[in-house]
Amino acid sequence: MKFATTQTSKPQTASFYKDLNFSDESVVITPLLSSDFGKEIRIAFKEGQIMKEHKTKFPITVMTLKGSIEFGVGEETYILNEGEMIALEGNVMHELKALKESVVRLSLHKSDTVERVKGVLSL
Repeated sequence: MKFATTQTSKPQTASFYKDLNFSDESVVITPLLSSDFGKEIRIAFKEGQIMKEHKTKFPITVMTLKGSIEFGVGEETYILNEGEMIALEGNVMHELKALKESVVRLSLHKSDTVERVKGVLSL
């Protein structure tokens, strides 16, 4: 089936599960898509791995695709199991810890950067 389209560039595709890698040393951050309106990042955690407390000036959405994540926001802790998600405004301190091997989808604002996300690992 064909539909009329006004899109001038070819659509981007990606898989959160294809070429999935985990590391004993640290969380694995992989950029998957980037568009005029946002970025999609895959974060692969082995059990017990942490992304230390950090923030971004832009809003984010985090979704657990596989496994279970402890998501800390201030004094609150949320357990995000498979299929569950959380959205934060900008400038909110948060921390992630994998309760078991996990794959997380991080949706970023178009002005945010993958480099900033990777920089969280060196805090």
